[in-house]
Amino acid sequence: MLTPIVTTTEEVRAEVADARRLGMTIALVPTMGALHEGHAALIRAAGRPSSFVVVSIFVNPTQFGPNEDYAKYPRDLEADQRVGAAAGANLIFAPAVEEMYPSGFVTFVEVTSLQDMLCGTSRPGHFRGVCTVVLKLLNIVAPDAAYFGAKDFQQFRIIQQLVRDLNVPVEVRIEPTVREADGLALSSRNRYLSSEQRAVAPAIFRALQALEARAAVGEKDVPRLEALLQAELAAIPGAKVDYARIVAADTLEAVNRLDRPTVAVVAVFFGTTRLIDNLTIP
Repeated sequence: MLTPIVTTTEEVRAEVADARRLGMTIALVPTMGALHEGHAALIRAAGRPSSFVVVSIFVNPTQFGPNEDYAKYPRDLEADQRVGAAAGANLIFAPAVEEMYPSGFVTFVEVTSLQDMLCGTSRPGHFRGVCTVVLKLLNIVAPDAAYFGAKDFQQFRIIQQLVRDLNVPVEVRIEPTVREADGLALSSRNRYLSSEQRAVAPAIFRALQALEARAAVGEKDVPRLEALLQAELAAIPGAKVDYARIVAADTLEAVNRLDRPTVAVVAVFFGTTRLIDNLTIP
């Protein structure tokens, strides 16, 4: 049986109200569709006993730049229904653009500082769109908890900050990155890779693992570690490094030594396909 779909704010609120009357807690998994095992893991994590899991599927135009892949971003709602059903989703909320951004819409949300580095530098306005649509989804669904993947670490930190700063009554939960057997982080954009690009893309994670190994044996100098990481990524055939940084896990700001919780974050292009990944440094 496929997961049922609703398309309007009124419908999803009615379904959530019915679930609450039955004593269920509400979980939200925000997605842009093209669901894969990474999304399924989030749905399963959200599907705790007595949880009603809402999966939103909305390719959000405000988080795409003018030369990005909004028009060709994969859309297959029936396939998403099957993935959602297998993972235990109770409801899919798949609004039209006009439902989320009606005529005359002029209000946007930003988390300054955190949005202005890393992916925010490469994709101006991206996190403005992400924050706006996520806050709208939180207001529409009113979940007790919302689930995000660790692959998009900057996004998670920004949403975490947004929820704290604006007193949104929701718990923001992060789940581990799900990977292919060869280490490549699952992403809806992996389908854009050619066979040659797909064969070498797992080297991104191996470069992160090599950095982790250097840190584990005592290397603490961040500029040295970053230089080695950038060199290893640049050596991947066909790869163009967007950024390769080690940043503080809380502020995403640059650090000089591994003397606090940090995250190695990278973005790499293969042709026009941009892949991101990260690894927490113990």
